[in-house]
Amino acid sequence: MTAQESADREVTVDERRRAARVLSSASLDELAALWAKWEERPDVTYLRGPEAGLVMVQGRIGGTGDRFNLGEATVARATVMLHGNGVDGASGTSYVLGSHPEHAGLAAVFDALLCTPEQRTRVLTDVIEPLERSQHLRDASAQADARSTVVDFFTVAREHE
Repeated sequence: MTAQESADREVTVDERRRAARVLSSASLDELAALWAKWEERPDVTYLRGPEAGLVMVQGRIGGTGDRFNLGEATVARATVMLHGNGVDGASGTSYVLGSHPEHAGLAAVFDALLCTPEQRTRVLTDVIEPLERSQHLRDASAQADARSTVVDFFTVAREHE
């Protein structure tokens, strides 16, 4: 698929799901830095929020059984519409765990840019992929730290066998 064909098609559900996961897992500082470097920024109109609220978190017994209410979680959400620079009318939305409305707002802006054929490739290469790489490195480091504290009880010599 050529770059033009890639730009002409609509964003897929998997691409948008991936972007939402990466944007919500990124820090506010990372998103703010990427937005500050963005050339030709469009005007942003907030259709909803950004605002913080609560959602009920549900679990399932054994992962597949009956649902139960686990508790409440704080969530920030935002919905934006972009104007200017060839992205007129593009809209995006985001939900972010925690009470960080600015984070939700920036994530919604990048989601809207992802939905525009002119900016999709740039968002994927300049925003989503670098954030995804840094998140993988951060997760691998945390897993290595956790693994270093694991105790293998089967290697302890038994006194009386």
